[in-house]
Amino acid sequence: MNLFGTLETSGGAMQAERMRAEVVAANMANAETTQTATGGPYRRQHVVFVADRPTNGFLNSFTAASEGATTSEGAPGQLAVAALPTLSLPNSGAVAPGVHIAQVIEDTGPPLKRYDPGHPDAGPDGYVSYPDINPLTEMVDLMGATRAYGLNSAAVQAEKGMIVSALDIAKS
Repeated sequence: MNLFGTLETSGGAMQAERMRAEVVAANMANAETTQTATGGPYRRQHVVFVADRPTNGFLNSFTAASEGATTSEGAPGQLAVAALPTLSLPNSGAVAPGVHIAQVIEDTGPPLKRYDPGHPDAGPDGYVSYPDINPLTEMVDLMGATRAYGLNSAAVQAEKGMIVSALDIAKS
């Protein structure tokens, strides 16, 4: 790995964890959303990470996974998958080694039903469909994303310190 390889790896992981935190925040913000633009309640989103291992010419499973991924509408209990663009190294066209987001998955499981006949989105039976979002689960995910982001930030700081030390040695 080159001098800046650790910085690239930690930077990619920090981007992935930031996106994970944004998805968790969106889930929390929409925990009571009973009607979306597409109709029906909000669906919980999940972030799927993939570990990229550099091989000959930085070919990796992430590129193949992101090129082959499609959006699918499944039966209840299945997941809908949407592919994200490939993250590339500047001026190289190669994918950086490390962790990246492969997909954001939408949970298509059945929504929670609550009896509230006075709600504007209540069905003829008086039940309202709410997203199946557990605030405790979302907070644990957010804490994990925050912790991983902080650890990668510490790794970047340590690498910067090593680079400065190497430059100081080179000066003397």
